Formats: sequence, C-alpha cells, structure tokens
Amino acid sequence: MKHVRLGQSDLQVTPICLGTMTFGEQVDEAAAHAILDHALERGINFLDTAEIYAVPTRVETYNATEKIIGNWFASRPGARQKMVLATKVAGPSRGMPWVREGSSNLTPADIVAACDDSLRRLKTDVIDLYQIHWPVRHVPMFGQMYFDPAKDDATVTSIHAQLEALGQLVKAGKVRAIGLSNESPYGVHEFVRLAEQHKLPRVATVQNPYCLVNRTLENGLDETLYRLGVSLLAYSPLGFGLLTGKYDRSGFLGSDAPDGRIAKFESVRKQRWGRTEALDAARRYNALAREHALTPTQMALAFCYTKWQVTSTIIGVTSLAQLDEDLNAWGTTLSPELLKAIDAIRKEMRDPAV
Repeated sequence: MKHVRLGQSDLQVTPICLGTMTFGEQVDEAAAHAILDHALERGINFLDTAEIYAVPTRVETYNATEKIIGNWFASRPGARQKMVLATKVAGPSRGMPWVREGSSNLTPADIVAACDDSLRRLKTDVIDLYQIHWPVRHVPMFGQMYFDPAKDDATVTSIHAQLEALGQLVKAGKVRAIGLSNESPYGVHEFVRLAEQHKLPRVATVQNPYCLVNRTLENGLDETLYRLGVSLLAYSPLGFGLLTGKYDRSGFLGSDAPDGRIAKFESVRKQRWGRTEALDAARRYNALAREHALTPTQMALAFCYTKWQVTSTIIGVTSLAQLDEDLNAWGTTLSPELLKAIDAIRKEMRDPAV
C-alpha cells in the first residue's frame, strides 16, 4: 500500500485512514487499543479523531476518544512517531451546550484553546493535520440540502480570521498542516484564496462524506479539489453500515436488527443515514455486489478505494474482524460493467443520504 501525499503538504499517509469515533462509546479503551495495535501492524499510518468524539455526541463521552488515543500513545513507545495524527476542532456548537457552552460561533481564541486541549488529551507535542470539523457559517450539511441566505450570519468569525488562528498554531509548531470538513466548493475556494493572498497556511485536505448512497461530492466539489490541489478524505464509505448488507433483511428496528450504530442510537436513525430511501438504495447496491460475487462491504469500499477523487478513505470499526475485512478489501477492482450498473442505480435513486 503506497503512501499518498495530502494536498501540497509534506504529509505522506496510507490511502486508508483509521477513523475512531466509535472509541469511547461502542468500543471500550482496551478494545480500542487492540484495534490501534492491529492497524499499525497492518501498515496503517493515518489516524483521524476529533474533540467531540465519541459519536453519537453527548456530554458523557465528550473528548473520550482523544483521551483513549493519548493513553495508547503513552503506553506504546514509538507509536506516535509512526502515525500521522489528525484531529478536529468543532464548529459552532448549537445544540451541544457541553462544547463551548453551545456557542453559535468559533472564535480565533476558541481554535487555539481547543488545539491546546487536544494536544494535552492526545499526549503529543504536535498535531499533524488539524481540521475545522464543520464550517463557521451556514452551509448545507448533516442532512440539510439547501443553502439559505436568510440563515447567513455576518457576525461569525471570518474565514480570514480562522486562517490567522490556524497560522498561529502552525507557526508555534503545534500543527503541521490544516484541513476542513463538511465543506462546500465556496468554502474551499475562499480558504485557499485567502491563504495565498495573505501568506497563511494552505488547506491540505477536505473531509467530506462519500459513498454509494451519497455521491454529492461529484457535483462540483470534486473539480474544486482537483483544480486547487486539495486532497479528499472520504468518510462514511459504508454509509454508517448500510452498505455492509447487515440491515438488508431486518431494517434498523426489531428483535433481529443487528447491533449497529443506526439500530443502537435513535439520534443516528433520525439523520440522513436512517432515511428509508437510503436503506432502499443500499439494498439495491448490496444486491448488485452479490450478483458480481462480491460482498457489499468489498464493493462499497472498492468504490472509494479506486476513485480518482479520493486520496484516503476513513474506515470506522468496532472489532478486529471488521478492521481486517475493511483492509482486506484493498486491491479489489470493479469491472466497467459493474461501475456502469452502479451509475444506473444512482441515476434512478440519486443520493438519498445527502
């Protein structure tokens, strides 16, 4: 598995990244450490987390994931030097009063303080990739489909001021490269334009959803990333489990429903991944995989692993078996005939998990 470069930074990572939002909720610390150990043994050198993890986000597990990772680094001499570490500062935290008292803004001082707190929890001196988890402005995301100018707020921190705060962290040696998450084409262009204009750090990555039931990235953002030399980190490649096939027969509820995130957490079912039309589309894709002698997981991951748009795919697991299954899917190829059939389903059902 050759390493790939993140944007125009000097970070070299594996094209598979271990996501960790299950650590501290579905996965306890001992099991999380075992997963981290095995990922490192399998050659993975890229690790992604966030200050708000575990997920679903709640006050009881706020910051838990970073603490678990920090304890792993402390107990595994040399492990930190082998990993490219990414984490995120949460954007405006309305509805989450345990995150900066539910502020509707993210100030430069908040960014600096959040980074210092993450460094302490992660027990490290530097964060390799520091990302803004979601925009500090109104943007369609997390199931919202449309931009609404009426919700725009000119009083929130400007992109220029956010970049200055991130630049302060880079200059201080606390952060090596910066990234965005859940961003739009406008946001990426503006971050890059202002960075170049004011000689501030240039965005290396954008972490957005990308999978068979959500390919909205291909409707403009992919060209933006290509033209500007920014790397995509694709999250939710298995659509929160929809594209593994485990919900095909039972759905999300009932005595025989699998113990996955959508079945386990009502808050997740209310989001885009829990929509009936998302499950309907997933069932079509999963059946297509089986028709071509692939497991649904193999096809869904191979779709991301082989797309030109994706630099690194973020996988999230709750067991060593899931980790091996996801890593073993590397190298799977999809025939032109299969890709044509995938596109036909998308044309019919579009992107139900937007």
